[in-house]
Amino acid sequence: MRSDAVKTGMQQAPHRSLFNALGMTEEEMKKPMVGIVSSYNEIVPGHMNLDKIVEAVKLGVAMAGGTPVVFPAIAVCDGIAMGHIGMKYSLVTRDLIADSTECMAMAHQFDALVMVPNCDKNVPGLLMAAARINVPTVFVSGGPMLAGRVKGHKTSLSSMFEAVGAYTAGTITEEDVKEYERKTCPTCGSCSGMYTANSMNCLTEVLGMGLQGNGTIPAVYSERIKLAKHAGMQVMELYRRNIRPRDIMTKEAFMNAMTMDMALGCSTNSMLHLPAVAHEAGVDLNVDTANEISAKTPNLCHLAPAGPTYMEDLNEAGGIYAVMNEISKKGLLHLDCMTVTGKTVGENIKNCSNLNPEVIRPVENPYSQTGGIAILKGNLAPDSAVVKRSAVAPEMLKHEGPARVFDCEEDAIAAIKGGKITAGDVVVIRYEGPKGGPGMREMLTPTSAIAGMGLGSTVALITDGRFSGASRGASIGHASPEAAVGGPIALVEEGDRISIDIDNHSLNVLVSDEELAARREKWQPREPKVTAGYLARYASLVTSADKGAILQVKP
Repeated sequence: MRSDAVKTGMQQAPHRSLFNALGMTEEEMKKPMVGIVSSYNEIVPGHMNLDKIVEAVKLGVAMAGGTPVVFPAIAVCDGIAMGHIGMKYSLVTRDLIADSTECMAMAHQFDALVMVPNCDKNVPGLLMAAARINVPTVFVSGGPMLAGRVKGHKTSLSSMFEAVGAYTAGTITEEDVKEYERKTCPTCGSCSGMYTANSMNCLTEVLGMGLQGNGTIPAVYSERIKLAKHAGMQVMELYRRNIRPRDIMTKEAFMNAMTMDMALGCSTNSMLHLPAVAHEAGVDLNVDTANEISAKTPNLCHLAPAGPTYMEDLNEAGGIYAVMNEISKKGLLHLDCMTVTGKTVGENIKNCSNLNPEVIRPVENPYSQTGGIAILKGNLAPDSAVVKRSAVAPEMLKHEGPARVFDCEEDAIAAIKGGKITAGDVVVIRYEGPKGGPGMREMLTPTSAIAGMGLGSTVALITDGRFSGASRGASIGHASPEAAVGGPIALVEEGDRISIDIDNHSLNVLVSDEELAARREKWQPREPKVTAGYLARYASLVTSADKGAILQVKP
């Protein structure tokens, strides 16, 4: 056993004395030691139930012959961190989570791991750690929130943010907003649409790192507790068979994840996280492949914010395996990939039927013949930008309008809420990238304000920051290179015409090469916004968004 390094032999007598201090018996010390990474806390609604999940995992591990040992991981609630300085501290936690989990697992020599994440950066952070540590590992998330109900309609957090915009526009009352407050988030769990948390939990299942239902079983269902027990049991089977994360997270598995990303209409943040996880697994995943995959992958799901269905509906319709089974009919999946079930993808999905063609469209009748995400390039984003095309109004797939330029999110929000943005405008928010932010803030507040004020089908937004999975409309993020390193987005001036053509994957500012070159001559780097603490260290190490915003030590 790997854990023999801390448990067995005369030299380890001092170590055993410390295990005795924990109340660990000799019988427990003779068994494989399984680390359970608990992301439980009392500030994230998606994490407040994880103590119950962890207890179920512990029981499963013990039932299957292992010794469970719990240690923590942090998690930020992106919704609470949204729209203020707190959002600078969201993406940066992904790497903190990976690093701290690596430290704990290596320092204590666990034989296997069960990761218990749920929201946003917690999932990719633990996937990155799993790839680094490479001991048998199973993921079990806390599960999605049930949808809220307001005025007889299902709703979710994106509707809550948009309600603020509607109030600003005078279309709803303060009492209406209060009703949204009371009813939008009715249970614990990750927010109920196909936002970043649920996107990554679903893609964990696709990658083969979680059991069936990991991405879709609601947090409040007893089935989630049973899933956690099975995860605890299954990690012991992986230990016995020595099946490790890098055996599962192969190049083909990531291609499956990219394909299903398109089919499900996942968050644009997946284009940051999948390359970062792949990098840790030793797989080169270029976001440019997204368009190639999208061109042949139909979009089968329109979950919130793209449509009126929610994670609970996807679960009832057959879940991720049912969507995978539909997509497999077109021969688009690598079915021989190994998974944490101990079986291949093909074996897992073989008998999983689509139980609701209104929630999961059959491949013969998709929402669109192409996938939910598009990568754009042009003189405004030579390396790439990303948009959730499945959440874009048809009339905005091609758009040209004047640039309205802001050097931070706060200024843009003030202009939007002040009625200074009009139909046809292209809002540009820059110096919010991985380095420039630092931390690459999500722009849910401005996109929701635009949608809530009735401008979602006439106004576009472009940023070197990123968007929440809850954002909808022509919201184009991850513009690379970012403004802080002199990317073309830094050269845009108020009133410049910007051309967006999502179907043809282009994003351009209609200014001559000569004019852009002249502006570049005059451009000067900005003084860093943050010069101390973790954000300063992060800014010095982080790469661009098109590389997954991974941290790299400079030679």
